[in-house]
Amino acid sequence: MSNAIPGGATSAPEQEGHRLPTNVYPSLYEIAVKTDLIASPPTFSGEAFIHIDINEDSPSISFHLHDTLTVTHLAISSSDLKTTSNLTLPLSSLKHNKENDVATLDLSSLPGGGLKQGQKSTKLFVRFEAELKSAMHGYYRSEGDSDENGKKPIYGLTQFEATEARKAFPCWDEPLVKSKFSISMIAREKNTSLSNMPQISEKPWKAPSNASIDNVFNDNYELGSLLGGSVSVGKTEGKTEGQTEGKTEGKTESSEQGWKITKYETSPLMSTYLVAYASGEFVSLESAHHSKLTGKTVPLKIYATKDQIKQAQFALDIKKWALPVYEEIFDIPYALPKLDTLVAHDFDAGAMENWGLITGRTTAYLYDPEKSPLSAKKRVAVVQCHELAHMWFGDIVTMKWWDNLWLNEAFATLMGELVILDRIWPEWKPRSEFLKTHLQSALDLDSQRSSHPIEVDCPDSNQIAQIFDAISYSKGASVLRMLASVVGEPTFLKGVSIYLKKHIYGNAETKDLWAGISEASGLDVAKIMANWTLKVGFPVIKVEETGDGKIKVTQNRFLSTGDVKPEEDETLWYVPLEVATLNNGKVDVDHKATLQERSATYDLKGNDSFKLNAQTVGVYRVSYEPERLVKLGKEASKYTIEDRVGLLSDAATLARAGYAKTSGSLSLINEIAKGGEEEYLPWSQIGSALSRLSGAWWEQPESTRKAFDKFRIDLFKPLIGKLGYEDKKDELPEIKELRELVIGSTAISGDEEVLKEIKDRFQPFLESNDDSKIAPDLQRSIFRMAVEHGTAKEYEKMLQVYNKPPNPSTKVDAMYALCSPRDPTSLDRTFRMLSDGSVKDQDLYIFFFGLSANKYARRGLAEYFIREYDSLMKRYPDGYGVNYLVKGAFASLSSHEDFKMVKDFFKDKDIRKYKSAVAQTLDSIQAAADWVDRDSQDIEEWLKEHKYL
Repeated sequence: MSNAIPGGATSAPEQEGHRLPTNVYPSLYEIAVKTDLIASPPTFSGEAFIHIDINEDSPSISFHLHDTLTVTHLAISSSDLKTTSNLTLPLSSLKHNKENDVATLDLSSLPGGGLKQGQKSTKLFVRFEAELKSAMHGYYRSEGDSDENGKKPIYGLTQFEATEARKAFPCWDEPLVKSKFSISMIAREKNTSLSNMPQISEKPWKAPSNASIDNVFNDNYELGSLLGGSVSVGKTEGKTEGQTEGKTEGKTESSEQGWKITKYETSPLMSTYLVAYASGEFVSLESAHHSKLTGKTVPLKIYATKDQIKQAQFALDIKKWALPVYEEIFDIPYALPKLDTLVAHDFDAGAMENWGLITGRTTAYLYDPEKSPLSAKKRVAVVQCHELAHMWFGDIVTMKWWDNLWLNEAFATLMGELVILDRIWPEWKPRSEFLKTHLQSALDLDSQRSSHPIEVDCPDSNQIAQIFDAISYSKGASVLRMLASVVGEPTFLKGVSIYLKKHIYGNAETKDLWAGISEASGLDVAKIMANWTLKVGFPVIKVEETGDGKIKVTQNRFLSTGDVKPEEDETLWYVPLEVATLNNGKVDVDHKATLQERSATYDLKGNDSFKLNAQTVGVYRVSYEPERLVKLGKEASKYTIEDRVGLLSDAATLARAGYAKTSGSLSLINEIAKGGEEEYLPWSQIGSALSRLSGAWWEQPESTRKAFDKFRIDLFKPLIGKLGYEDKKDELPEIKELRELVIGSTAISGDEEVLKEIKDRFQPFLESNDDSKIAPDLQRSIFRMAVEHGTAKEYEKMLQVYNKPPNPSTKVDAMYALCSPRDPTSLDRTFRMLSDGSVKDQDLYIFFFGLSANKYARRGLAEYFIREYDSLMKRYPDGYGVNYLVKGAFASLSSHEDFKMVKDFFKDKDIRKYKSAVAQTLDSIQAAADWVDRDSQDIEEWLKEHKYL
């Protein structure tokens, strides 16, 4: 696809919010970046030739520029500009709007008053510089772990999604504006530089002494020549209007000699948020992908710091295993000549799909086969497969704007965490686990009044960060899974391939994906899916048994607070009912039954054993009459794992929202659990439901809480006798997961026998670092319980593990343990860690979630957030991390007084960048508070009836 202007041009001065005018478009960026990691503080500087197409007469051009980036030189050249005196532009000609990160360059001084439509060979030259901060956005600094001499490796890497490329170089920072990129990296000789494309040359570098802004457009000028220690031109004083003065003052470049310049191949057309580069002391492992489609060999590498590379082999192997599967499914080869991965110590997200140079945090890519739990192995596989999916869905075909972010993330979630996993690791049962990891989280968030449609308007950068949530990822993936079930997965994937081929190297939107799947299936997919992506929420299907062998099904909007208003209940969804019936012990499913109206009648044809939403493929909940729920509990073992998971989830969630009594869901749990359930995922759903109930009732009378603990122990403890505390050779993955679940759940409930066993297993580790009695999959539970029920000695041990972990997953386990004390003195130590530099910014949210799970720390955490609000906002100026901190600090509270406290606290704050997190947190508190008020007596009566109270 050519780099034409979609939808025609708009006039140059006019801007819609943070969007740029389209009077000029870049076609190629030539960029040289110099990184000085040993300067004090570390810095980067750069030069860019931006080749631009002139689409209309333009007295000015506008592009994105963040105020942390200082422009020092400007010049412009064109084949039609004959007068060299006008090529160098004063910095005063650049006006900067910090509110929307847009810089406008006044070109009225040029001959003819500016640039003319169709003007050829126009290039904008910009020199820029900034401090290499530890911000986790833009081009930033990361620090590795200390070596035996206490020295930490320091390196630079990029994170440009969503709108952070403007912090690294001036650019048109919108996904629709695809350009080619030719990048060069200038770094110390001992450092390794990386970028999206393969290296084509590397040689020693020294800035020429005669470099001048006046000769940058000479044929023999080498990009980067003005990046030496001094600049030879005199007219660079002053600052860009609107930028902060003195940004580069006080910085000292190291005089240590030995630089080199590395040049990379020019990229295909791509969006700025996918550009990537890095510089540091990295080591690598390598492999290769042999493409059946092209016959070519694609080099595969993974880079990390020296101390961590030995744990990166599994992540590298995944690329080799998964790329052939993706090529087969899409019938499109991986498009670039190489594919690298860089493991980062400081990373805000989990990972990032930069084309040709995937990046991500240590927990996303490092796995120790001897010591890491299965959960760590799964995480590495899931993250790597997810990012690989983006090489097609997002990188080669990119959404036009961020309102279609879900096209990228939902599809990568579906492919990377279900379709590909199922083909490589079917023993992990990813199709069943998808319900737990994605469908349930999607339904939880989308049941809140503060949710948003999958396709959500986000006119400016303040709002973009807030849509990287369970709606864009998990609900989007869930509705795609539902569509795949409706049309058949082979047909669905054929339609995806059609879509990709039609928009290769270009941009697309939702209607384009629907067109591809419609072409493959013959169905009007856009009509079927419209309300699933364009409207907020999802339905609850109420099932009424009419007594004549028929059922009446009715759809209404579902809210977690149970108080849907008429104006919120106008949407009618296309609902695949997927009615399952039991016939002679076998399950038959009617795949053609749909509900598109408010209500309809379905004939069961005399069958009294039925269940809706077979395999739980639909993105909705089902509300049965109490008697039917009891019957389904008794018949549950005859249905699939997915059916049982959905049944348990629906019953518990409907009770929490007030659609049914909690006692009914407890009876269903009791019936299924004691009816011989052996599978991990239904047990996991039971555990989640009971944890949620326990979390809401955390400040209720002790007698009720103890009775509830007795019930939980009664359910889970019998399984410990079957599973034991030790991993068995060649046992199935779900056995490891089930063991961890039942031991953890029983320990949390306070069973003395289990707690003693945990203490005994921890003791050798405490005394002599002998962890042979701690199975990797039980490590987090054992660490947490040892600290919660231990003394300062156990806490001190976890602090040692945290500071010197053998692998990333063990460090995370230690974090949760440090959040688990009951002892106020130890908790105070953990709270001090949050502010004294002991906790990396990327890990603070883990501590928040750990402390929120500890009822002895929950209120202290809310107080900490309120007390430290100003400093937290400075640590996370872009709002990304704040979304998690808000939910961690407050979402576990469960009283109406808490609701008022949180609402009052935020009412005078500027919450534009995390408005959704605040609203969703308030919805959670309200739903929990209403639940406690409504069902406390019902739960007490059930516990008494079952002899727990």
